[in-house]
Amino acid sequence: MTSKKGQMRLGVFLNPTGHHAASWLHPGTTPDAGINFQHQLDIVRSAERAKLDFIFLADMMTIRKATPDARFRFAQYVANFDPITMLAALAPMTERIGLVATASTSYYEPFHVARQFASIDHLSKGRVGWNLVTSGNPEEAYNFGRDAHLEHDERYGRAREFAQVVQALWDSYDDDAFVRDRASGAFFDPERMHFLNHKGKHFSVRGPLTMPRPIQGYPVLVQAGGSEAGGALASEFAEVIFGADATIEAAQAFYARVKDGMAQYGRSREHLKIMPGMSIFVGRTEAEADEKFEYLQSRIQPMVSREALSIMLGGVDLTGYDLDDKLPDDLPQTQGSHAHFRNIVEKAKRENLSIREIGNWVAGARGKCIIKGTPEHIADVLEEWFVKDAADGFNLMPAWLPGSLDDVITMVVPELQKRGLFRTEYEGRTLRDNLGLPRPESRYRRHAQAAE
Repeated sequence: MTSKKGQMRLGVFLNPTGHHAASWLHPGTTPDAGINFQHQLDIVRSAERAKLDFIFLADMMTIRKATPDARFRFAQYVANFDPITMLAALAPMTERIGLVATASTSYYEPFHVARQFASIDHLSKGRVGWNLVTSGNPEEAYNFGRDAHLEHDERYGRAREFAQVVQALWDSYDDDAFVRDRASGAFFDPERMHFLNHKGKHFSVRGPLTMPRPIQGYPVLVQAGGSEAGGALASEFAEVIFGADATIEAAQAFYARVKDGMAQYGRSREHLKIMPGMSIFVGRTEAEADEKFEYLQSRIQPMVSREALSIMLGGVDLTGYDLDDKLPDDLPQTQGSHAHFRNIVEKAKRENLSIREIGNWVAGARGKCIIKGTPEHIADVLEEWFVKDAADGFNLMPAWLPGSLDDVITMVVPELQKRGLFRTEYEGRTLRDNLGLPRPESRYRRHAQAAE
């Protein structure tokens, strides 16, 4: 199988103990990983030594909604550092790996996000990325003075305007605006500073930003929505997408739809990297890989798998059903992630799974693709997705940390490198350099050039 696409991209979705719902019960994890900086720094440095593209931190601004018997058993999003603060801490402790974090367009303000990510881009010398998301958890509304969560389409309308404002704020100053001329006493050139004066449906922002233009021009814009509205937003703005599809056929359809949609915005298909989430269990033999998977599956608590399923379905109440029942046909579509809802419901019907069975699958990788096997088999699967336009790379979701990621780094990455599918050295200093993305010119420079 020969690739004409060059090399694939690999990022790491860093969930402190791992992505499996039972990861914190694994003896190889650190129970206080969410607030253990050295633990997380060691993982990031391992990923950097392996020349991976970036680490990614998600966010949730509420504890998970769950029944009382399940809530206290969840380890994820209960005792974690704020992700943007973590990026600022990691920036001076790393050199080449990209640093990506989530900031929700539903509950942040554009000026906050523009300033924070511009600051970290300078702190990291050009290695930051912003994961632009609309919050899918309705419980977050109660922490921000709201009685209800914004509806799905309204969230994406707000997100589109939010992204426009943030990018415009990053252009507040031309690249050469800060002359810092002691002889004349001019700190910056006022002709190279720009007021935004934005007034839209959701935001009114005067500007300018209180930061020079980011080193990358714009921090890399990442997006994770898989719905129609999310795909449209990605076609317009995203430079990296964290895909949610669990089969190659679904991933190919999403890949084509989003990439085809870029043309209406004058964007090149090569300027967007689609990276589906992938949970990998690798062993020297298939039996060893299966053993690692089955051990974690055996530690899943039934009430946790049911709640994990409920959460990924957008908060659907499943307490009235027996675990051996099938998902009801009239399951209501919620205001949560449409992509996750669709993927889970379709898999349950396609494979005739009970609530227990589909819940255990969701608990294994939060509804993303799970592959098991030898390094050669894992590389075969990744190569097929890559070559057949289902992916430009993968957002690795280690089941438990650090062991699951160490397995991929020591066994799978060398196999990909042997096939010429992954780098042996970083291409540049910035995240854009390493992802093969252009540095965007300021809108004011583009307008000036167009007028000439």
